[in-house]
Amino acid sequence: MSPAKKSDSSSSARNGHKSVWLLLLLAIVVGAAVVGGPYLAWRKLKPRILSAPEYRVGPEQVEITPAPKWIHSDIRAEVFRDPSLAGPLSLMDDTLTEEISKAFASHPWVAKVKQVTKRHPSSSSPVAVRVELVYRQPVCMVEQVPGEVLPVDGEGVVLPSEDFSPIEATRYLRLVVGGNQKPDLSPGQRWADAKVVGGAEIAAALGAVWEAMRLKQIVPLAAPTSVGAAASREPLFALFTQRGTRILWGYAPGANMLGEPPAAEKIARLQRYVAVHDTLDIPPGQPQELDVRTLPAGPGKP
Repeated sequence: MSPAKKSDSSSSARNGHKSVWLLLLLAIVVGAAVVGGPYLAWRKLKPRILSAPEYRVGPEQVEITPAPKWIHSDIRAEVFRDPSLAGPLSLMDDTLTEEISKAFASHPWVAKVKQVTKRHPSSSSPVAVRVELVYRQPVCMVEQVPGEVLPVDGEGVVLPSEDFSPIEATRYLRLVVGGNQKPDLSPGQRWADAKVVGGAEIAAALGAVWEAMRLKQIVPLAAPTSVGAAASREPLFALFTQRGTRILWGYAPGANMLGEPPAAEKIARLQRYVAVHDTLDIPPGQPQELDVRTLPAGPGKP
């Protein structure tokens, strides 16, 4: 091959390589434009879209599970006054359901946020967000300082006192734990005291039957010291009727003590006693105490 032809071949090869690289570069540029164009546009338009009136979410656009009769406060309004939801909320924000879920979960009346869903509102319904809630239920009033009480649920979580008038507070069992100083606890906090937690468990197990039995108080007793170090940390409990009869209940359900009848069986024994004697109160002249653990059990029961 002549030198001229070799030179032409080399030049063509170089030009061919340049064309390939140019095509690749063009493809990269076009791909970046296709992929990055919408992203850049979204970054630019996002603040305007999120703040658009048609996508704003406020209390009026949020529907929650109806509150039970013992809750008198406006939970939805209180949650939206919380600083955690400060600033405009948008239906188009991907984090909206998470933010709303966290805000409701922090309310002292809310035991659990089951689900938060969103949808575009219509002319017939302004609801854009639905929040499914499980609410706490008060089971007793804890008296540590005489004359002052705090409502708690079945796990010993302190509930908002302002939702209970003095008359309403009398409609619950009184858990008298004793002491001379009011605890520094805020609504929503769990009372980390075995006497309170155990007493609340008993009150929750009794439910509404305590009224029919004319019970008045739950009182923790000194823990025994002869049954082992682990058991000695768990207090015993007694129930008191309105007339002062003491009923030794034993350990709280959560103590899981061996040989202790379950709470449902203890309640059944008390109900059988009432069915026979028409009351839990013992006639004058007899020992004013019952032990639920020694009362007759039902067929096949311990």
